[in-house]
Amino acid sequence: MSVLEPLFSLFFHYPILFIAVVLAAISMAASLHKIGPTEVGLVTKRFSFKKLAKDNPVAFNGEAGYQADLLMPGLRWMPYAIYSVDKYPWVQVPAGEIGVVIAQVGNPLPIGAKSAVYKKEFANFSDLRSFVQLGGQKGVQRPVLPPGSLVPVHPLGFLILTRNRVYGVPVSPELRAKMGRGGELMPVSLGLKSDQLELVRIEPQPRGKDGTTQDVVGIVTTYEGDPLPSGDLASRLGGYADVEKLEQPGGTSSDAQIIEALLGSKNHLHNNYQDYQAFLDHGGHIGMQHDPLLYGAYALNPFLVSVELVPMMSSRGQGLRRAGYARHLRRGVQVRLARSAGTPWRVAGTVAHRKISIEPAVLRIGNRADRDSQPQLGRCGQ
Repeated sequence: MSVLEPLFSLFFHYPILFIAVVLAAISMAASLHKIGPTEVGLVTKRFSFKKLAKDNPVAFNGEAGYQADLLMPGLRWMPYAIYSVDKYPWVQVPAGEIGVVIAQVGNPLPIGAKSAVYKKEFANFSDLRSFVQLGGQKGVQRPVLPPGSLVPVHPLGFLILTRNRVYGVPVSPELRAKMGRGGELMPVSLGLKSDQLELVRIEPQPRGKDGTTQDVVGIVTTYEGDPLPSGDLASRLGGYADVEKLEQPGGTSSDAQIIEALLGSKNHLHNNYQDYQAFLDHGGHIGMQHDPLLYGAYALNPFLVSVELVPMMSSRGQGLRRAGYARHLRRGVQVRLARSAGTPWRVAGTVAHRKISIEPAVLRIGNRADRDSQPQLGRCGQ
């Protein structure tokens, strides 16, 4: 007896029931979705009695359209008659690169703001519903995804810019118009060059063909924050209240202690500009910054921070090498070394718009031959 005979018998005796069973089987198969281990399923609801808000491309309350909740890896069931499912890859940030996050949903940015306020609850932007419920804002997000990140990000909720591709589906017509022939959007379409999506590395730079290197520091310029106070050349977190306290009449602070406070770094407060929200929370201003970046690799948001490599200043290649001082001698800092006959060296000039005069033993000035001359050190790199 053939296996097909019962089916033929069912078809001839109960044709309507047979057709219903076949359609149910097809619908069942079409409703099963296998999401790969590094994929997410973007769900689209075909119809609903609820309507989306005009400025929101994602549905959070069962409206028709793209749904806020993604399908995670595995075998998932979504009724075919009501939903369709499209698969997208997880965001992967290669080693040595960063991922810049741009939100396409949320509250609008305040007037004048260049980036969105970040809250720790947003984590790595993998939960779009929480992001919106906690007041997330549209636009450039202040933190970046670090190298090695592997994150299931909502492809309609966020665009993630990496060196060689942009993850996500652009919503605005302007961005859609910039998509290439293959339907892909590139970082240059959003105003970034590929090298801006790499870690910023501060390391010795080649000086010549003989293989020698030159010590450098990174001079930081930021693009969001309150304006600099009148007269300041560079932004210093907290201003100069701590220095003014040390300079009060009757105090016991020495000149060396005052200048150490003036030149001391506060980069630990914002993880070397990598936590831009902390930088603003601690009173960071727009413009050139008082504290440079030393040797290392940094995940900086290119929309908010730029770094210029500037040679460390030295006297005949040896002087001013002492860490804590040499690193601060840079553009915007003028220092003069001088001494009177028979007296030790001292440093005088202007540092971050403040006049200073330090007596002996503050800076180490190279060898005897160097000390016999009187170097006049101006702006670094000029």
